[in-house]
Amino acid sequence: MSSTITTDVLIIGGGPSGLATSIHLANKLKSKALNNRIILIEKGSSIGSHILSGAVIKPAVFKELLPEIDFSEIPFNAKVTKDSTVFLRENSHIKLPIHVPYMNNMGNYIGSLGQICKYLAEKAEEKGVEIYTGFALDEILYKNGKVIGAKTKDTGIDHNGQQLENFQEGNRIEAKITIFAEGTRGSLTKMLIEKFKLDQGKNKEIYSLGCKEIWALPEGNIAAGQVFHTMGYPLNSKEFGGGFIYGLKDNKVALGLVVGLDYKDPTFNVHAAFQIWKTSSFVSKILKGGKLLEFGAKTLPEGGYYAIPKLYVDNAMIVGDSAGFVTMPALKGIHLAIKSGMLAAETASIALASNDTSAKSLQHYESLIKNSFIHKEMYPVRNFRQGFSKGLIVGGLHFLTQLITGGAGLFGKLTTHADSETTSKLNEFKKKTFKERFKGKLEFDKVLTFDKVTDVFYSRANHDEEQLVHLHVNNPEKFKDVNIKQYGAPCQYFCPAEVYEIHLSQEGHQELRIHAENCVHCKTCDIKSPENGITWVIPNGGNGPEYENM
Repeated sequence: MSSTITTDVLIIGGGPSGLATSIHLANKLKSKALNNRIILIEKGSSIGSHILSGAVIKPAVFKELLPEIDFSEIPFNAKVTKDSTVFLRENSHIKLPIHVPYMNNMGNYIGSLGQICKYLAEKAEEKGVEIYTGFALDEILYKNGKVIGAKTKDTGIDHNGQQLENFQEGNRIEAKITIFAEGTRGSLTKMLIEKFKLDQGKNKEIYSLGCKEIWALPEGNIAAGQVFHTMGYPLNSKEFGGGFIYGLKDNKVALGLVVGLDYKDPTFNVHAAFQIWKTSSFVSKILKGGKLLEFGAKTLPEGGYYAIPKLYVDNAMIVGDSAGFVTMPALKGIHLAIKSGMLAAETASIALASNDTSAKSLQHYESLIKNSFIHKEMYPVRNFRQGFSKGLIVGGLHFLTQLITGGAGLFGKLTTHADSETTSKLNEFKKKTFKERFKGKLEFDKVLTFDKVTDVFYSRANHDEEQLVHLHVNNPEKFKDVNIKQYGAPCQYFCPAEVYEIHLSQEGHQELRIHAENCVHCKTCDIKSPENGITWVIPNGGNGPEYENM
């Protein structure tokens, strides 16, 4: 039998936006002599275990969030000392003489966002915030059509949905205000947006997928604070994305490849493209003699200003990546996530003080956003990502006109199509497929390059064996007819963790096998599957990757 926990504020997610919300709200409530309860629930086994970012971070917002602390306390890894953009070919490269607009990182800091979140969690707990990790919330609670909290997932259920001896019904957490801070493609946020049509009149959110590794290197391969962003190889002019290489202290490096999920090739494989990227002469020279330490993957919202949903309903607000607060082309969202959490906290403190948590009261949050640096940074690049939907050449021309016109370009608001709609059917894709383009380069040596299963080992992903599979094929028969037969099962390629396998039965039928234990919770399948064939549902709490320094 479930129990009910009551709180004033429930924050769903222990990333930068949720933690910033909790810290700033605790400060605001204290300044008003209020003693409201704040609970933060994180699905990962610990704070930081599900956190992955590049990450080069704009630091000023931390001084605003934590004005009382010594800035040197924050566990940044290295200050950016050198920042270059490099155009790659397989066996050569060109360093661009100037920075691409909005991409200058001098003055910023490289860091492990997971380690920074651990630090923020300590500060939050010092201020009285209750943080509970390893709990999955899979249901929004409503009363009279209004949000009143969320419920933790039932546990002790087998693969067939049958209750085991250790079955335990989830707990209800009822709150005056619920903050949705789940990160990219949050599962409850997705439900909230659909129920209240919060994306009505907005562009479809579009995403990129980033694969990242951390390596230990011989001394001298790269200096701490040295930053490279790459364009070109192995991507063609129709594929949006690029690589990053960030020099860390103690002879380590963080590197990865980020690719827009609006590509057309049904066989495109971001993880394999990342491995091929490492074989370029420029990247392989940096990694020579090194050793892989950690792997991870996540998606990023790239739709920009026009894809931001309505941010509030009665008793609830959306913050951070769940709201789509990422600026392009800088590809930065951490400082925006923190600021959005702070503004949600300001709104919540006023609402709690006046005992009015209605949508009319919480609309103040959206007003604060529009008068903050979030709007100031996102509005001028409001058309950036949409402009690249037809390739780099057209996108570059769009970007040039946007720079001249303050973001408007020549055509005003540009729209987007959901990534699930942009994949071509196999018989309609007339260009060389990914496998054809990189024939002979898809055997990985496990020294410089790695197959998906090996990389997943370095993510330390782990899932309870006894539970319902958390990757739902929405209509199995339609999936066979559409996703497998017509599209060639793109899920086997776009998933960076070898979750989806096409098996040929003895009768010659293609069957989908799901290896849910490999899942690193990137949500790509929920985003890219044609005709929305797959839904990512949260697994048991504490399941998933165990990132340490991502």
